Amino acid sequence: MWQYTVKRILMTIPTLLGAAVLVFFLLRLIPGDVCMLRLAGTGSNVDPSVLAQCRLELGLDEPAVTQFLSWIWGFVQGDFGKSMWTGRPINVEIASRFPLSLQVALMATFISVVIAIPLGVLAAVKQDSWVDYVVRLFSIAGIAMPSFWLGILMILGILIISQAWFGAPWMPPIRYVPIWEDPFHNLSMLIWPALATGYRYSAVTLRMTRSSMLEVLREDYVRTARAKGLVEKLIVNRHALRNALLPVITIVGIEFAFLMGGLVVTEQVFNLNGLGRLFVQSVTQHDYAMTQALVMVVVTIFIFINFLVDMCYAWLDPRIRYR
Repeated sequence: MWQYTVKRILMTIPTLLGAAVLVFFLLRLIPGDVCMLRLAGTGSNVDPSVLAQCRLELGLDEPAVTQFLSWIWGFVQGDFGKSMWTGRPINVEIASRFPLSLQVALMATFISVVIAIPLGVLAAVKQDSWVDYVVRLFSIAGIAMPSFWLGILMILGILIISQAWFGAPWMPPIRYVPIWEDPFHNLSMLIWPALATGYRYSAVTLRMTRSSMLEVLREDYVRTARAKGLVEKLIVNRHALRNALLPVITIVGIEFAFLMGGLVVTEQVFNLNGLGRLFVQSVTQHDYAMTQALVMVVVTIFIFINFLVDMCYAWLDPRIRYR
C-alpha cells in the first residue's frame, strides 16, 4: 500500500506539470489584452507608453518561457502571485471564496448520496414494479432539469409562499457568513443551492446505483446466498451493496470535484461568490494569473479525489490490493 501511495504521489508531478503547460500557453492564444482592458475598457484610445508600462509591471513584456518558469517556481513555493486585474494576492482571493464552494460541494454531495443510494437500491430490489417506475421517473426528472433552473424555481416558490403566509417576501441572506460564526445564517443561505445541485447530481448517482445493483444481484454468489436461506435484507446490504458501490463511488468523487469549480450559473442565480464565479470573472477580464491558479487548484482537487476513490475501492472490496 505504501509503495502504491508513493507512486501515486509521484504521478501527480507530471500531471500537474502537463496541466500547467497547457493552461499557460493556451491562455496566451486567446485574443485580448488585460492591460488594454484595464486602461481603455472596450475602447482602443490608449497611450502606447502607458500600455507598455502596464505590461512591464505585470511582466507581460518578458518571453513566454521566462514567464512560465517564473510562474511555476512561484507555484512550487505555494505563491500564485498577484491578480492582474485587482492587484491583490491570488492566494487571498481564492482563500476568501474556497470555504463557500467547499461547503456547497459537501452539502450537495451529501444530499445526492442520501437520496441516490437508498432509492437506487430500492429500485433495483423492486425491479419493474411501480416503485421502480416512480424512482426512475424521479431520476429522469432530475437529469432533465438543470440545477440553475431548479434554483430559480426554488427562489420563486420561497417568494410566493412567504408572501402568502407572512404577508412579506422572504429571500435567503446575501452576505456569506462561515458556519462556525452563525450556523442559521449560513445554512439559510447555502441550503437552497445545495438542494438544487444535490437533486441534479443525485439523479445521475441514482441511475448508476440501480444499474450496478441489478448487475450484482444477478451474480452467482448472490444466488448461492439465497439458496443457503440467508435473509434478503442481509444479502442486499452486506453482499450486494458493498460490491455495487464501486462505480457509484467513482461517480460521487467526480461530481464532488466538479462542484468545486463548476457551479458557475448556479452561483450567479443564488448570488454566491464562489470559485466558479471567480473563474468566469478572471477569464472575462483576461486575468491570466488568476485563471492559471484556479485551473491548478481544480486539477489538484481532481487528483486528490481520485486518490481517495482508489483508497475506498480497497476498503469496499478486500480482493483489491495495491502494490
